[in-house]
Amino acid sequence: MGNVSDFRSDTVTRPTEAMRKAMAEGAVGDDVLGDDPTVQKLESMAAQIMDKEGALFVPSGTMGNSIATKVWTSELEEVILEERSHIFNMESTHMTFISRVTPRPLPSNRGAMEPQLIQKHIRQPSDHIPKTSLICIENTHNNWSGAVVPLDNIQSLRKIADEHNLKLHFDGARVFNASQASGVPVKEYARLADSLMFCLSKGLSAPVGSLLTGPRSFIQMARRVRKALGGGMRQVGVLAASGIVALQEMVERLEEDHARAQRLAQAIADLPGIILAPQNIQTNIIIFGFDHPQLNIPQFLEQLKNRGILALPTTGGIRFVLHKDIDDQDVNRTISAFKEILSG
Repeated sequence: MGNVSDFRSDTVTRPTEAMRKAMAEGAVGDDVLGDDPTVQKLESMAAQIMDKEGALFVPSGTMGNSIATKVWTSELEEVILEERSHIFNMESTHMTFISRVTPRPLPSNRGAMEPQLIQKHIRQPSDHIPKTSLICIENTHNNWSGAVVPLDNIQSLRKIADEHNLKLHFDGARVFNASQASGVPVKEYARLADSLMFCLSKGLSAPVGSLLTGPRSFIQMARRVRKALGGGMRQVGVLAASGIVALQEMVERLEEDHARAQRLAQAIADLPGIILAPQNIQTNIIIFGFDHPQLNIPQFLEQLKNRGILALPTTGGIRFVLHKDIDDQDVNRTISAFKEILSG
């Protein structure tokens, strides 16, 4: 990456030359009027990949999740989700702001909610109590250091949802990372969900956009909600073209990010002040605690920044994210910087 190694997020990835070429040359139309051929191709690809009836191109993962919540719920209802999930903590309270429903956050084992605990918290409505109508899961789980939620856990949640006539929405912002790490095809994850959102603008390196997938009737209503939220875009085939390249060319290489993340985690885990179990690093996100006798988190991040290494603080620790614009040279210089700062 030249003089700067940017580990702040995989959202900082730059589009590839193939993406830039596709964006410059792609056919476009007015997507709000339904005649952008490149968007239609991307949505068709996404639906086929996830084995769903339809897909909708949206500007962001947050919008995709907020649309799904709005379509699957009604006001005065309740949504079960994991307490450290992105939807609950990092999406600007859209559940209460847009859908006017109550989130019911539950603890988990690295993103995997206990089925019996979910059963216990499913509620029927009364004058005092909201009805549970939706369960949301996140895979990989961002705030659990990119943890992969086990397939059998998701299967259990699907069974519970069916027993109680609930919908199951899958925040799959990094579902391709989960698939590459676990060997579970993305179709298998999607099969267990009523709807699934995935991002193009993280590890897949497209500049903008996410896809919301689900049944045809769900997508029809989702399109209306997208318009109401201001997400209807015009000649957006310019952006969709890069998403097509992302799905065609960028999925398999995610394994490189996982391998580099594991190498970085192994190299820094025993350094002074680092609190990290490398065996918990399954994909491209490293979150570690920090308790150094001479440095606090802001001071450590500032020293890294002075050496051209960017990262972000998180609750009680620090977050590094590996992506296509981080190569072996970036990892090596980062390991050296850690050793110099913490052991010098």
